Amino acid sequence: MKSPRTVLITGASSGIGAALAQHYAAPDVTLFLSGRDAQRLAATAALCRTRGCQVDETVIDVCDRAAMAAWVARCDDRAALDLVIANAGISGGTGGVIDGEPESQVQKIFDINVTGVLNTIAPAQARMVVRGRGQLAVMSSLASFAAWPGAPAYSASKAAVRFYGEALRGALLHTGVRVNVICPGFIETPMTAVNGYKMPFMMDAPRAARIIAAGLAQDRGRIAFPWRTYVFAALPGFLPPALAQRLLLRMPAKPAQGDKI
Repeated sequence: MKSPRTVLITGASSGIGAALAQHYAAPDVTLFLSGRDAQRLAATAALCRTRGCQVDETVIDVCDRAAMAAWVARCDDRAALDLVIANAGISGGTGGVIDGEPESQVQKIFDINVTGVLNTIAPAQARMVVRGRGQLAVMSSLASFAAWPGAPAYSASKAAVRFYGEALRGALLHTGVRVNVICPGFIETPMTAVNGYKMPFMMDAPRAARIIAAGLAQDRGRIAFPWRTYVFAALPGFLPPALAQRLLLRMPAKPAQGDKI
């Protein structure tokens, strides 16, 4: 499969998004990058430019449907998009909260992790279908495989993204547009840096970016890694609900706050 020459990535100011941007940065490549932190986004863009690519960076809120539609259209008008990676997201859990998860946090997580993904891929999808080619990648998580009491909104939002992406892959099967769902485990990012507990099989962001890029190049429907964490994450789905919940309750809770990828 040909390497993409025009790539749009949201949440590119740090973590996996920044690592993916640097991975794809090369001569004859145009990157369209967005994020919420102008300074960090500019730093990512500057690093990518040292590798000879063209970079267009934009500070934008993925929750703003009209702004996202206009931005994606502008990028596609400039250079037809080969690959769109809806990566922007936040995390949060119940750590330190007595009465579950704050309502405001739940709403924010769903707004960014679910609606933000839809706002990213929908405008690109419409144009790609007309062209009969293109690739849409959505960022889920291994947390999407279990109803994690320590992070209800996060695990549910990532499950929604995974189910939608995998269903959309089938729906667009005959259009020439490929859809891929990315399900990473613990990656060294600002999101995981706030977790005050041991995270097994932790992986650095550049390595994660290489795995993701390889999976996208192979058009794997689900890119889930590392495999040992994947097996553990999927296990509760095969257990009776009561037993699965008892197992998941033994896992630590994520901090009750939103953190940028």
